[in-house]
Amino acid sequence: MRPLRVHRTTFTTRFTLVAVAAVAALITAQAETRQAKHFPLESAAGLRLNNVTAEPAVLQGKKGLRVIMSEERVRQFKDMTPEQQADAQARVGQYALVEGLEFDNGVIEAEIAGAPEPGAGSGARGFFGLAFRLQNGAYDAFYLRATNGRADDQERRNHTVQYISHPDWTWFRLRKETPSKYEAYVDLVPDVWTKIKIDVQGDHARLYVHDQDQPTLIVNDLKSGAHGKGGIALWIDQGTVAHFRNLTVQPLSVK
Repeated sequence: MRPLRVHRTTFTTRFTLVAVAAVAALITAQAETRQAKHFPLESAAGLRLNNVTAEPAVLQGKKGLRVIMSEERVRQFKDMTPEQQADAQARVGQYALVEGLEFDNGVIEAEIAGAPEPGAGSGARGFFGLAFRLQNGAYDAFYLRATNGRADDQERRNHTVQYISHPDWTWFRLRKETPSKYEAYVDLVPDVWTKIKIDVQGDHARLYVHDQDQPTLIVNDLKSGAHGKGGIALWIDQGTVAHFRNLTVQPLSVK
């Protein structure tokens, strides 16, 4: 009886085909995870609400999502000192997280609008924007101050857009330690849909407003670091009624 022989050429060919198929599947999977994702934001479905309420609304004839602080959060703030409120906002903020979405690098675009809520205090500006790389309560964010864009005071105008990184890097700390570095001016009107784009590459980020070719604010030292990653959320601060629509996320690998 002759010994069983394995045809080496056939075995090698089959192994090569399996390896090629595995690599192709991996490339396809990676490509799918890097495809642009669009969220109309016409309902709260698919959002995890943190200290906010969200409901469908129409602003200037366009459908979107209206986001305000939850009643429970408002009650909590009423019992706090201003210092406690600032700490609570930094450590347990108000946002609506897009579920099932992890972001590290790429481009985030959306239409947003906002204004101070009726009866808000004199310090209310209408604070609304987008948080990204949200993980375990920490995140980077760009936001707008709606009433500052056309204020009669130049200093207020200079604080129309803001970068923050909670919980440690609040607007107050950044303004105190590095005045004007993380803030800028842009023409802005309350309760008017405003297009924004956030381009994130490693520890660099650029905020574009109104489809402008040049960025409104440049940050070259994101506090989440060059390898930060996490979720994306619709972000507001107290005393604000905000609207969001047409969120698009285009992930991008950075080597």
